[in-house]
Amino acid sequence: MTANSAVAQAHPNIAFIKYWGNKDEILRLPENGSISMNLQALHTRTTATIDHDASADTLSINGEVQEGLALSRARQYLEKVREIYSISGKLRITSENNFPMAAGIASSASAFAALAAAVNALFELELNSDYLSALARLGSGSASRSVPPGYCEWFPGKTHADSYARSIADSDHWQLWDCVAVVAKEEKKIGSTQGHKLASTSPLQDARLKNADERLSICREAIFKKDFEQLAAVIELDSDMMHAVMMTSRPPIMYWQGASVSIMHEIRRLRSRGIEAAYTLDAGPNVHIISTPDAIRKIEDHFRGFNGISSLITSPVGDGARLISVN
Repeated sequence: MTANSAVAQAHPNIAFIKYWGNKDEILRLPENGSISMNLQALHTRTTATIDHDASADTLSINGEVQEGLALSRARQYLEKVREIYSISGKLRITSENNFPMAAGIASSASAFAALAAAVNALFELELNSDYLSALARLGSGSASRSVPPGYCEWFPGKTHADSYARSIADSDHWQLWDCVAVVAKEEKKIGSTQGHKLASTSPLQDARLKNADERLSICREAIFKKDFEQLAAVIELDSDMMHAVMMTSRPPIMYWQGASVSIMHEIRRLRSRGIEAAYTLDAGPNVHIISTPDAIRKIEDHFRGFNGISSLITSPVGDGARLISVN
């Protein structure tokens, strides 16, 4: 091991076909496969440094030293990595995001994808994209999809090694955009990790899983054919199904706010007028408005100042995780 520090960057992703519920909580092996697109304009940049004097890993996010859940989650992840890959050394992790955290914009996905890329370089693991995706998955399931570029499919697998994401289409295949209508920036009361554990308590989860492969196939075909109408129908259905599971879990999880519902109604109204817009929500109240280059400016203009929206964050489909430097 020759390097003391590594810097890597990754982007969050928005899931078109959702991941909700694990068949293995420790390895974060999902109950069903999923498809997403990376968001180029949003990123997490992470520096991992070997701290020879430290007795424990440390974490700083956006200039603030972390304690509690965030630190615990990072330490648990790094312990898994050390165990699986037989490496040692405590790390000082510093991370910066240019978008709101813990509000349903996949900050954990970009965070652990960037951290995985930095650890891979720092310890000279020389992992290929599949194995790097699996490494990121140990920290956050959706992080597996932030490693490869463009449109990515995460294969659920049965072991650590075969649960990873691969690109199914590059970002230049279809220039879709995501306009995130930010309804709330505060941290969620129930995080995704806890929510995944509750999925099986919903009477609707089995039905959601039963038809997941069909929705994956429809979504994959829509991306390949660049069929926006088909894509809109399947991603809205899948989003609604996931949130129905959340709402009927025990205890129930209600991420939607009044503004979220109003925006969803408005998106369908716009589409009925011929504007290419579709909604999807991850585990949070913020609405991701998927659109095309021809329609994105109309959507931004339409929703700017819309009741309940505090800001709009717009991004085209983008790259995967990348190493910036090693020192």
